[in-house]
Amino acid sequence: MSRFLFLIAVLALGVSPVAGAAAPPRTPTGTLAQPVDWLPLGQPGRESLLRIPDSCTYLPCPLVVVSHPRNQSAARLRDSDTFQVLTDTLLASHFAVLLSGDGGPTTWGSPQALKEVGKVHAAALKRFAWNGHTYALGISMGGLMALRSALPGSPYRVDGVALIDAWTDLRAAWNASASRRAEISAAYGLQGEPPPSLDPLMQTFKAPYLPLFVAASVSDGTVPALTNGERLFPHASLGSSEFVSLSGPHLGGNRFTREMAQRLVGFYKRLEDRVAMK
Repeated sequence: MSRFLFLIAVLALGVSPVAGAAAPPRTPTGTLAQPVDWLPLGQPGRESLLRIPDSCTYLPCPLVVVSHPRNQSAARLRDSDTFQVLTDTLLASHFAVLLSGDGGPTTWGSPQALKEVGKVHAAALKRFAWNGHTYALGISMGGLMALRSALPGSPYRVDGVALIDAWTDLRAAWNASASRRAEISAAYGLQGEPPPSLDPLMQTFKAPYLPLFVAASVSDGTVPALTNGERLFPHASLGSSEFVSLSGPHLGGNRFTREMAQRLVGFYKRLEDRVAMK
């Protein structure tokens, strides 16, 4: 047999043609490499993930803290092709992004969970050149955490809040279903309905007006816009705030388009420009 045919036969059998050499390892079918551009921070099992634009290495940049929907996580947002439209646009626009673990999948914006987010926020600021501005983005259940983080007593300052199909009324969420009631009771350590003092919406009404970006749909069957986003928006500060009236079901595809991403970034940039003018 010629040497050429011998090599073909050996390769077909999966044997190394070099004497004593081991065959190269094979990657298990369906196994994907973990992204290396997201830095895990916080408690194992409920990690937050930080990603820093290349431009932050030579120019200080602001930070956007993203709070996830119910029963999700930072990793779920990272791996979502749909949500990546928003994160990619933020990163390309010189915003560092912290996908928050929020203290767990069903913390419903509790004060205890916010303390954990505060520690992660402090750790994140040590990893890049921060310009002193933090913004919040809350998705569905994450709206409660995003809103609470902007209230007096938060462990870090938030200069503007964006909400997409977001809960803002904790007591409305409590009354929405037995499963939500059980989760909120566990997260807040309550036996009964949350008092107004623990409700981010009620506390927002007592606080100074906030720069707000609210995107909500009247046909959202999960988070009623009328008692959440629309009820909150009259407390938005003038000049930089924006209400986006959407159509379709909860967290539908039109929430995560390039157009929506640009409107979201435009809101944060208006706040950045306002600070620069002072």
